[in-house]
Amino acid sequence: MSENINRRKSKIVEIGSLKIGGNHPVSVQSMTNCNIKDTKTTIKQIKQLESAGCDLIRIAIPDIDSCRFIPTIKEKTHIPIMADIHFNSTIAIEAIKNNVDGIRINPGNIKQESQIVHIIEEAREKNIMIRFGVNSGSLDKSIMKKYGEPNFKAMVEETDRLISFLEKISYDNIVLSIKSSDVMDTIKANQIIAEKTDYPLHIGITEAGFDRKGITKSAIGIGILLYKGIGDTIRVSLSGNPIQEVLVGHDILRSLTIRKRGINIISCPTCGRCKVDIHYIGKKIERNLRDINQPFTIAIMGCVVNGPGEAKFADIGIAFNNQEAMLYKKGQLIGRYSKEEAVTKLIEEVRSISKNNINTLNVD
Repeated sequence: MSENINRRKSKIVEIGSLKIGGNHPVSVQSMTNCNIKDTKTTIKQIKQLESAGCDLIRIAIPDIDSCRFIPTIKEKTHIPIMADIHFNSTIAIEAIKNNVDGIRINPGNIKQESQIVHIIEEAREKNIMIRFGVNSGSLDKSIMKKYGEPNFKAMVEETDRLISFLEKISYDNIVLSIKSSDVMDTIKANQIIAEKTDYPLHIGITEAGFDRKGITKSAIGIGILLYKGIGDTIRVSLSGNPIQEVLVGHDILRSLTIRKRGINIISCPTCGRCKVDIHYIGKKIERNLRDINQPFTIAIMGCVVNGPGEAKFADIGIAFNNQEAMLYKKGQLIGRYSKEEAVTKLIEEVRSISKNNINTLNVD
C-alpha cells in the first residue's frame, strides 16, 4: 500500500481462502460470461481468469438446477466462487447447500424480509459470507418515489435501511456494494457509507460499457475511491471478455501503487522524432510477457530526448535512435542491437530474471 493512501480500516471477512478488508490486499474480481451448466467452458474460463490475476470469481446462478454444478467447478479450480443470485431466495439456499464459497444477493429484487432472513440463517450456519449489492437500477419503489431518480441519496438511504436490518438480526459476515453506472453518484454514495460503517466495501462502476469508455469510467470511479482509501475489493465491469476486466483492475491498482503485479510498460507518446512503431513494439512485448506475474517496469522509448533516461530508471528498457536500440537493465547499458533484435533480447531478459527470482519477488 502506498504511504500516500490512508486506507479505511474495515472489518475482515473471508470467502474461501481469500480475506477481504483490514490490511489485506485489495482483491480483483470478475464474473464468468458463460452458462454454468457448460462446466468445461466455465472451468476453462475461471482458470484463464486466475492466470490473469483474478482473486475471486462470481458465477450467475439462474435456477435451482444450476446449483448442482458448483461442487464440480470448485473441485477443478482454485479461486473462491461467489454465486450471483437474483429474485429467488430458494436458489441462494440451494447454492449454500452445495458449498459455494459466498453468495451475492440484491435486496432490491428479493423483496420479502423473511426470505432474506432465511438466506442469512443458512449462511450463518455454514459461515458463508454474503455480498449485498445495492444497485441504482433496482432500488426499492418507495425510495424511488421519494427521490424520483436513482441518485446517490437514494442509494445511501437503501443502504442505510439494509444496514439497520442486518444489525437488528446481528449478521455482519458481509461485504457491501453500492454501484451506479453514474461515476459521481457511485463516488458520493460510497464516501458517505464509508464514513458511517466499517463493513468491507466492494467498489466499481456498474454497466460501465465497453472498450475506451468503459475503461475510462471505471478507472476514474474506482481510482478516486481507492485514492481516498475506500475499497477492499474491486470489479471493472466491462462488456466483453472478462479477462480484460482483471487486467484493467490490476492496472488501476498498480497505477496507485496499491498492488504490483505483472508488466508495467512505460512508453513514449511518439512524435516526429520517433523512427519506430512504438505501439506495435509495446503490444508485442505485452503479448509475449502476459503470463509474467512478478512486477517489472519496462520502458520503450522512441528517441534520444527522454529515451536513455527513462530506460535507465526502469527494471529493463529499450531506447531507440535512428540506427540502433540500446538495452538497459537496472540503469546499466547491457548492449546495442538492431531494432528487431532488441525486442527479442528484452523479452528473453525478462523471462530469465523472472525464472531466477520466482521465489524471491513479492508480487503484491
